[in-house]
Amino acid sequence: MKGTYKIADRIIEIESIYPRVHEYCKDYVFSGTPEISVSISPSDIDYERERATDGLYPDDYLEELAVYRKIASAMVYYGTFLFHGSCVAVDGKGYLFAAPSGVGKSTHTKLWCDYFGNRAVMVNDDKPLICVNEKGVFVYGTPYNGKHRRGTNICVPLKAVCLLSRGEENKIAPVSVAAAYPYLLAQTYRPQDPNALAITMVLLDELTEKVKLYRLSCNMHIDAARVSYEGMNEG
Repeated sequence: MKGTYKIADRIIEIESIYPRVHEYCKDYVFSGTPEISVSISPSDIDYERERATDGLYPDDYLEELAVYRKIASAMVYYGTFLFHGSCVAVDGKGYLFAAPSGVGKSTHTKLWCDYFGNRAVMVNDDKPLICVNEKGVFVYGTPYNGKHRRGTNICVPLKAVCLLSRGEENKIAPVSVAAAYPYLLAQTYRPQDPNALAITMVLLDELTEKVKLYRLSCNMHIDAARVSYEGMNEG
């Protein structure tokens, strides 16, 4: 099965074994000459199965993972890399929250949507693509937006990146690149190809130079959204 999609401003042709990936990407359907071609073989699915240590998954789900892995590896040659985080936009500017799985990224960005109402739009709740170029840093929605499918097919400039942790009180402060870097690196997809990996590291370095970084300790009350927003906008 074949389909053509536009993801992060790149036209991508996907040739799959199963139809599930095309249903997954339906909001990104596009007509045009492909810049990236992704083709899945049974060995690609086997690779994902070997990596999936937390359960048994059907082949069509594993194929979704294989497709995005190949897309992410190709995207770095267009100045774009995959990041594990939850990104919400307010008034057209993106705020990206990074933390290990289970800390509460999705819960926190949902608080932003509740607090800001129509001013807020979920960009991507799981695996956004980040583009770094001469104009700045931009975050794209993608089909891979988490188990709750919270995301939008949009692009927004990235205002700030925030390292999220839980705490009894809501506190936010700037964090240095040196302190933030290990956490950002852990959430960055690192391709196996050495050349693609080298480009990814350059893009991550450029992100830390162009975007402000913060550390947030928060509870899961709605006031956490106000505190974090004001902290990243200097009050």
